[in-house]
Amino acid sequence: MATPLTEGQPAPDFTADTDKGESVSLKDLAGKHVVLYFYPKDDTPGCTIEACDFRDNFSQVEAEGAVVLGISLDSVESHEKFRDKFELPFTLLADPEHTVADAYGVYGKQEFRGHEYMGVERATFLIAPDGTLAKIWPKVNPDGHAEEVLAWLREHKT
Repeated sequence: MATPLTEGQPAPDFTADTDKGESVSLKDLAGKHVVLYFYPKDDTPGCTIEACDFRDNFSQVEAEGAVVLGISLDSVESHEKFRDKFELPFTLLADPEHTVADAYGVYGKQEFRGHEYMGVERATFLIAPDGTLAKIWPKVNPDGHAEEVLAWLREHKT
């Protein structure tokens, strides 16, 4: 894993393909809060809980002026299926070469049920309108995480 990022430093810029086959860059979202949440894999139990949590809180997060982007190593096609199956109203980004995950320091050796593999650590980065990292949640528990992000946004209105 890369050197950990710290709150207050500039967020690494990125460009990635969306679940709609388009391309989005962080610089395109300048002036908005961006909730960039990394998750291991589409349509798996924890990732589904987290995605549905963001779905259920999406209008409130959006009302706070934030954009939600979910990102994993899955393909655009996988993201399309995941989005449609759970009616996710936010954008999913495909990072199959783990370029963005590397830049954010969340790709590396993981362990699940005694098995080691290379993958993405569940983490969320809240990027401020000025492009700095306002808040970092490492090793996220997917259950209730969207509410945590929403509470932070409400508490730190600018």
